[in-house]
This record gives sequence, structure tokens and C-alpha cells, in this order.
Amino acid sequence: MTTFRRRVAEWRLPYLRQAVIGVPQWFPKAIIFDSSQEATMAFPHLQQPSFLLASLKADSINKPFAQRCQDLVKVIEDFPAKELHTIFPWLVESIFGSLDGILIGWNLRCLQGRMNPVEYNIAMEFLDPGGPMMKLVYKLQAEDYKFDFPVSYLPGPVKASIQERVLPDSPLYHNKVQFPPTGGLGLNLALNPFEYYIFFFALSLITQKPLPVSLHVRTSDCAYFILVDRYLSWFLPTEGSVPPPLSSSPGGTSPSPAPRTPAMPFASYGLHHTSLLKRHISHQTSVNADPASHEIWRSETLLQVFVEMWLHHYSLEMYQKMQSPHAKLEVLHYRLSVSSALHSPAQPSLQALHAYQESFTPTEEHVLVVRLLLKHLHAFANSLKPEQASPSTHSHATSPLEEFKRAAVPRFVQQKLYLFLQHCFGHWPLDASFRAVLEMWLSYLQPWRYAPEKQAQSSDSQPRCVSEKWAPFVQENLLMYTKLFVGFLNRALRTDLVSPKNALMVFRVAKVFAQPNLAEMIQKGEQLFLEPELVIPHRQHRLFTAPTVTGSFLSPWPPAVTDASFKVKSHVYGLEGQDCKYTPMFGPEVRTLLSEAQLAQLTFALGTTQDENGKKQLPDCIVGDDGLILTPLGRYQIINGLRRFEIEYQGDSELQPIRSYEIPSLVRALFRLSSTINRRFAGQMVALCSRDDFLGSFCRYHLTEPVLANRHLLSPVGRRQVANHARGPRLSLRFLGSYRTLLSLLLVFFVASLFCIGPLPCSLLLVLGYLLYAMAMTLLTERGKLHQL
Repeated sequence: MTTFRRRVAEWRLPYLRQAVIGVPQWFPKAIIFDSSQEATMAFPHLQQPSFLLASLKADSINKPFAQRCQDLVKVIEDFPAKELHTIFPWLVESIFGSLDGILIGWNLRCLQGRMNPVEYNIAMEFLDPGGPMMKLVYKLQAEDYKFDFPVSYLPGPVKASIQERVLPDSPLYHNKVQFPPTGGLGLNLALNPFEYYIFFFALSLITQKPLPVSLHVRTSDCAYFILVDRYLSWFLPTEGSVPPPLSSSPGGTSPSPAPRTPAMPFASYGLHHTSLLKRHISHQTSVNADPASHEIWRSETLLQVFVEMWLHHYSLEMYQKMQSPHAKLEVLHYRLSVSSALHSPAQPSLQALHAYQESFTPTEEHVLVVRLLLKHLHAFANSLKPEQASPSTHSHATSPLEEFKRAAVPRFVQQKLYLFLQHCFGHWPLDASFRAVLEMWLSYLQPWRYAPEKQAQSSDSQPRCVSEKWAPFVQENLLMYTKLFVGFLNRALRTDLVSPKNALMVFRVAKVFAQPNLAEMIQKGEQLFLEPELVIPHRQHRLFTAPTVTGSFLSPWPPAVTDASFKVKSHVYGLEGQDCKYTPMFGPEVRTLLSEAQLAQLTFALGTTQDENGKKQLPDCIVGDDGLILTPLGRYQIINGLRRFEIEYQGDSELQPIRSYEIPSLVRALFRLSSTINRRFAGQMVALCSRDDFLGSFCRYHLTEPVLANRHLLSPVGRRQVANHARGPRLSLRFLGSYRTLLSLLLVFFVASLFCIGPLPCSLLLVLGYLLYAMAMTLLTERGKLHQL
């Protein structure tokens, strides 16, 4: 940054003399002043912020990228917040792109250091958490400016909640909803500069169009991915405290943060909502009573925005509704009604359920960024010292940053991540791209990998044992381990495990869950959940509050719960609902997916067992009314290439698709020629083939094909229609359109030329040789028929 500031200082004086404050080029030079302050004093009516904005917009078209960034640095340094607040929304949009995805901005998702090193370095210095752009944010933050953000671009559950006049539970939205004026359109959020900047930064990952497949971009090398990592390391430090805001002027004081909204009690989407108006009024009062909260307000805002924008695309309430058999049946009826034109249109409620299920599809880039967030959060939470990590040490003397480290994962992330993973497991394509989702899931399941005291790998390459200290995490995230594991098994059984990439994913999951002591922890968690409630036998009178609902770290902490069983049940009921049907991972239902009988069958299928005809066995199937029906084992055998049906073309040989070894134009020409001959001489060919002498047998050998009924037909439909496929004698010249036939003829002519045999004698010899071969085959064919009789 020192070199960067030196370049800024060198540019400052000539920049002011050129008066890049919005003065048009045609303006008389006699009244251009040496500083923006003098110009403001002499011509206040000319120094409106719109002139500065217009000048910067013109520069964005006419000047190169490096020059524009240098100009922006000087504008941020020299102009007061009163003028800068007008250009701030335009500048944010020009960097991160528009919310509708039309403008791509600086295209940070494709900007890489190895491809565009100059632009990459300039952009990273400008957007660094300690760089000029963040200095502009803090400069505006000190003046308490607000910027409107349209609610229509928020994630689906939040947008629907606000539009229904229900305030979301996250304190991120409290006291920010702006109702439109009379005749106005749409709702807006009034955000402070830091919130506005982070909202745009986070949403640019979602709103921008996916990268084209032809553009091979490594996500981890892109400017956006590295900026996310820098922001996480700056605002969620694993060592030390959060750096204070940058000073807006040399030697000046740091701007104080905006007033915080009051703490909100926890409530899940499944609970009763108060009206937006009542909650909006009841939380109007600003809170400045706790100076310690100023230490991490930016950290909390950053995490909440990332979680809300990247993970909160499915509400808990709608997810729990979708788990009911009635809702699943409605969705099935809806899909059937859409796929069939005979059915009546679906009801609006069914359309809403369908839209909820499939409206949002995350990209692989999105998943990789979320995985980066999860890995850093584990490192952030595990950076607590052992004496600070214990819940018994919680007291008023604990710093807000330590409180935040304890609350980051369970309060802000767990619930929304679970719903996000459930959606990915159910809707992601059955291909190798699922590896990104898988690694994100496995990263969350292994917080011990990001602990500072993690053990070194043993010399015998044995996996290290999972410490007992992680048992509470496993138990309080039980569904992450069990239900998602079952979901992965269901996916794996439907994929092609012959593919090395798919097989590697199964190996990765098996390796993680095979870590010593992990299975015991999961089993202990299931036992705690399934054990009966002795103290409060009626579950419906017991409120299990989800520990993952988003809330401020300053919200009142629930009383310490020492009952491990209650914690596990609170986790499960909070995510799946009070009436959920839990399927134990170590129960009989899951065990029947890799059972001993099926394992024996699969082992048997892997062999080279042959039937009495010496052919490999068909896939496992049963005989139904319409023929063979595959069993689940048979589908598994086909998907993984263990067994297959012998498929052959059984239609008209003249009309079969043109093969790769044939010349398309020549095949079509020969078909037209043979069709003409067959139509013209059909009667003569029938008469010849009807003769009982040798000539009749010779003609039948060349002009007829084997009876279709003698073929081994696998399709029951084909058996019913076999009588309709009787064909008379005909000539077929299609064999001459094969590359192999033509190359063979050319080779014969070439060899004949070596022996001084011309093309005509060679052709006569070929015809004579074929006649002798055909006569021999005719005699053998007729003799075989006599033996069959």
C-alpha cells in the first residue's frame, strides 16, 4: 500500500489543477481554481454532486482501467462525504455489476492474476479491506448516510416475508424496511454504507450470469474468491482482534459505527409472526449503551450478509411443510398436471410449492465460495482458547469477539446450511460436478481439521482418532451427519460407480466416516435423541428452540442446558419439526441399503459366471405381463456396467441408421438404386425365388433375408407385430457403401496391378470367385434345411 499511496500523492496536485470536479471542457480556464475547496466557495451552484458523478461516468468510458482507479483514489481522498455519497451507489454498481445481472461491472469472477496481472493487482489494492474503497465506506459511515436497497433482489424467503408485512427474524433487517410513498413502487431497505457495500458484494455471486462452459476459469484464482478470503480474514480474525476502521483523514479519528438496532429474541420461521408494522415500531429505538459492541459490529454484519445472501434461499417453514407426505403428493400431482395436457391447470398453492422446490439452482462456483466460508468459520470458532471455549466460563467479562466466536456457527450458519445442503442433495445433477457439494459438506463435518491443535498424521498412515471434545459438535449437528449421509447413499446408488470420479466421491465419504471414534459419537447422538423423555413426557408441551436461528450476538443467551439429550432433540425438532420421523443411521432401514444379501448378490454379479449357453447372464429382472422388469439390483448392475442386455437391430436392414463406417451419400444413392430395381423387377424375383431347383435356391440365398420370427426378440411388442414384417425377395446394394468394402476392393486392385492384371480382368476374376463362393454357400444352406426337416 505504500507504493500505492505514493502514486496517489504524485497524482494529487496535477489532478486538482485539472479540476476533475465536474467542470466541463468548454468552461473558461480563467475560473478554474487550484483546489476543490476554493471552487466550492466561489461557485457553490456549480459544485453539485451531479457534476462529479457525470465526470466519473464519462471517464469510465474514455479512460483505461488503471487511470480510472487512480482518479477514484484521488476523489476519495480529496472530496468530502457530502459529495461522495452521491457517487457511492453508482461506484458500487460499476464494480460489482447490477442486481439484475445485466451489467457485469469489473467482472471479478473472471479476473485472474496470471491472465491480467496489471488489472488484477490494481483491483485487489482498490478493494482490499484496508484499501481506498473501504476508506470511502468508513468516510460515509461517519456521516450516517443511508442508501436504498430494493427488497425485490433479496433471497426468496426474505423477500416473501417482507412483502407479506412480516419482518424476518434476522436483526440484519430490523429497523431498515422503508415503505414506498403514495404511488411508489416496491419496498426498500435503508442500509448504511458498509451494509450496502457488503450486500452488493455478496449478491454479485448470485445475480451475475453463470460463467460459460467454454471459459475455463479456476475459481480459487479469481479476484472475487480471493477477496472473500481477505474479508473473512480481516473481519473474522483467528488471531488478535478486528482492525479498527481506517481514518478518513491523516491524523484524524476513526469514524464511529452506526447505531445498532436493539437485541431481538430468538424465533424460528415455524413460530407465530407478529405484523411487520408492530415489530417495526417496537424496535425503532437506537442502542448505543454498549460500547463493547462497536468492536465487532462489522464482523457480525459481514457474516449475516454472507449467510443470508448465499444460504437463505429456502425457509425452514416451507422446508418442514415439504417433508409432509401430503405436500409431496401435491407436488407429484402438480408435476403430472404440467407434463400432461389432459389435466387441468395446477392450483396456485401447488405452483408455489413447485417454485420453492426448483426455483434456485446454485452453481459450482457458489458452492466453492460457501465452502471457503465454512472452513474459515471453523478456524474462527476454533481459535478460542480452551478456557474461553467452555460454556461455564461465560460471563460479562467475556469480550464480544469471544462471544461471537462461540455463536458464529450454531446461531448464524447451521440451520440455513442444512436446508441449503438438503436442496443440493436432492436437485444436483447425477454427475461428477456434485464433488463440490460433497467437499463442502465434508468440510463442515470435520471442524477438527481446522483446529489449531490438530494432530500430525501418524507414520503408518492410519487415520487419527477424533477427540472426544468434538462429541458436542457431532451431537448438536446430528442431522448433518445422519440424514445427509442417507441422502448421499441414495444418490450413490443412482450414479455410475464405474466412473472413477463417482467412485472417488464414495471413497471420500467412506474415508471421512471411517475415522476412529466418529461412528461411536454419531451412534451416541442417536441414542440421546431416541431415549424417552422422563421428566416431561408430553413432547407437545415442550418448546424445542432451534439453536441455529439467526440473531444478534448481543441477544439474550438461553439458559445453559446440561441435558445432552435435550440438546440433540432441540436440534432435530428445530430443523425437522416436532412431528418429524427420524430414520436412525445405524437402524435397520438404512442397513438394508448395503445388506449382506445384496452384497452377496453384487459380489456374485462381479464374477464371470456364465449360463448354459456360454453367455454372460442378463441383469437381474422378473417376468411381468409385458416382458422382463428390472429389479433394483438389475438397475444397479446396468448403471455400473456389471451386466447388460444384448441389443441388436431387428428392424428392416435397409432402413437402419447409417453407421459410422459407412459413406452417407453413397448409402442413400445405393438405396435409391436398389429400390428402383426392386420395384421394376419384383415379379421376376418372386418367380425365381419360388422355383424348386438350384436356380431358385441360388436366388433365395441372395434376394431374401432370414425370417424375422427366427430371431431372438426381447421386446414383447416386437413379438406381437412379427406377422406384419414379412417381406418379399429384394436386392440390397448397401454393402457397397461401406468403407471396409471399398478399401478391400482397392487393395485387391492394387495387389492385382503388381501382377500386371488390369482392372477389367481383375473384376471378372472377382465376379467368378464370388459365384463359386455363392454356389457353395447355397448348397450348404439347402443341405442344412434338409437336416432340420
